[in-house]
Amino acid sequence: QVQLVESGGGLVQAGGSLRLSCAASGRTFNVYTMGWFRQAPGKEREIVAAARWSGLFNTYYTDFVKGRFTISRDNAKNTVYLQMNSLKPEDTAVYFCAAALRLTPLSATSGYDYWGQGTQVTVSS
Repeated sequence: QVQLVESGGGLVQAGGSLRLSCAASGRTFNVYTMGWFRQAPGKEREIVAAARWSGLFNTYYTDFVKGRFTISRDNAKNTVYLQMNSLKPEDTAVYFCAAALRLTPLSATSGYDYWGQGTQVTVSS
């Protein structure tokens, strides 16, 4: 079992920044990939970014966040972060982190085994 707890969401004006954190606990040594997803009201959940949990820090970003969001990890703290800059109103969503126990492509939207409870990000115009 892996437990994931997100934090760092909130209300920010367009152009502002937020940093989300995802603290992992439990059997984290089995984790291959950590991903950040988001779901806006009335829309399907979509991947935002992903990274390998250990070893070479390969990353993936979906097109609409490239250059604005940065995923990072601190293995000593068992935490993965999502730094979000130049936020736009369309970034408003509930953001989730997820952990995959299988080695799947970083761009994969399926194959995640554990999910956090989500944290709300609201960007005002």
